[in-house]
Amino acid sequence: MLGVAGYLFVLAATAQQADIIIKNGKLIDGTGNNWQYKDIAIVKNKIVAIGQLKDWKATREINAKGLIIAPGFIDVHAHIEGGELRNPEASNFIYDGVTTVVTGNCGGSADNLNTYFKSIDSIGTSINVASLIGHNTIRKQAMGTANRNATEEELVKMEFLAQQAMNDGAVGMSTGLIYIPGTYAPTEEVVRLAKVIAGNGGVYASHIRYEEDKVVDAVNEAIQIGRAANIPVEISHYKVSGQNNWGRSKETIPLIENARKEGIDVTIDQYPYTASSTNLGVLLPDWVLADGQDSILARFKNQDIRERVRAHSIGIIKKRGLKHFGYAVVANYKADSTYNGKSIEEINLLRGNKHNQKAEAETIIQMMEQGGAQMVYHGMSEEDVKNIMKYPYNMIASDAGIAVMGSGKPHPRAYGTNSRVLGKYVREEKVINLEEAIRRMTSLPADKFNLKERGLLKEGFIADIVVFDENEVADMSTFENPHQYAKGFKYILVNGAVTIDNGTHNGTRKGIAIRNKN
Repeated sequence: MLGVAGYLFVLAATAQQADIIIKNGKLIDGTGNNWQYKDIAIVKNKIVAIGQLKDWKATREINAKGLIIAPGFIDVHAHIEGGELRNPEASNFIYDGVTTVVTGNCGGSADNLNTYFKSIDSIGTSINVASLIGHNTIRKQAMGTANRNATEEELVKMEFLAQQAMNDGAVGMSTGLIYIPGTYAPTEEVVRLAKVIAGNGGVYASHIRYEEDKVVDAVNEAIQIGRAANIPVEISHYKVSGQNNWGRSKETIPLIENARKEGIDVTIDQYPYTASSTNLGVLLPDWVLADGQDSILARFKNQDIRERVRAHSIGIIKKRGLKHFGYAVVANYKADSTYNGKSIEEINLLRGNKHNQKAEAETIIQMMEQGGAQMVYHGMSEEDVKNIMKYPYNMIASDAGIAVMGSGKPHPRAYGTNSRVLGKYVREEKVINLEEAIRRMTSLPADKFNLKERGLLKEGFIADIVVFDENEVADMSTFENPHQYAKGFKYILVNGAVTIDNGTHNGTRKGIAIRNKN
């Protein structure tokens, strides 16, 4: 079997013929180095030559004059489960330059990754898909949503499931320590499972336990898990939430810097917006959400419990210094789609209720009784977003799923994460430079998540490539009108196949499931 060197030698000997040559562009290789004028030749799914390729011939030549040629972007924090069937072209990702996603984040993944990977290859998506195994997923399989510590027998079962997932090709394990049932798990449980993941070359990616008042404690917990399990740590969608916490990124970034000085491999990722998106249940106390929907509904029938839940929700906005739930906006409410795009404050008034906190908190409970909702929460500062973005071990990630055009009012990060960084924060505001932004989107995530032969424009690497106009690239999606594709991406190749052709998706679906082979 030929190695990469032998493979390239044979190709070079065949009259320098390529399937595709991209010529005349400014090539940014993903290392962070400055751009250079270079051509790039592709045979099948591999990059076979980079340089001044004047003597090469190709079945197709792409003229990239005036454009940037870069590695395909790798989104390390996605939630695509379920969206692959609805929109296998993953249009919102591919139009934003994303050629590979890591899904299974925030503690939630497919139950069986072997089955999941086979389904990805069977469906045929336009993007490559790697996956973490979710701690919440494992815990549910072992002990449901019980609000207690796991027994030794349950821990052993969780360890078995973690090992099975790594054998199936998981790139690591994620936690969602704000979500049920992960929030009930002590640090020691996570460490025990993280050791299994570490023994198989995986990463620990965490939606930390707190992102508001106790954010420092939560970051320190993630670092401690990395220290105790000797595992690389990725802290997801790094932020400081709550108006009362604005400016505290100056406290939280040094925690990462100090951990790295200690020798702990800690990195972070970020979406470039001042609003988050998650479920409505985060406005309720954890204990009321245990043991399934029937138990939740039964608790809500108890008026004393209902009052305690309302008090908890009101306490959240009081800490933020707010009078109403105007910052909490519905993205998707299946029980009544007319609520999509409206805040809890607005919905409460539409229902004819009093304009006060107690009535709004009751509205939240009633919506939870009807199945809950996906939400957008406006609660971060632009200063913190920029401060976090300047940190060099920070990747760009959307925290999004595969969108279906016109469905709901999703967070605009689903459509415009990378283009927003390149347009707003690189070109317009110069928070970071272009080569550094590309490194954060390509080689840094590929190295962290062990995505071999991706993340760089390098001979012998997979031909995941984006070609874009640095002067045009921009996010078009807004909170008011989210269903708009990013602009500026002219050509995108996934595994050597042109997928975005002169700005338009051509229907190609050559993405694959990427299995960790450690």
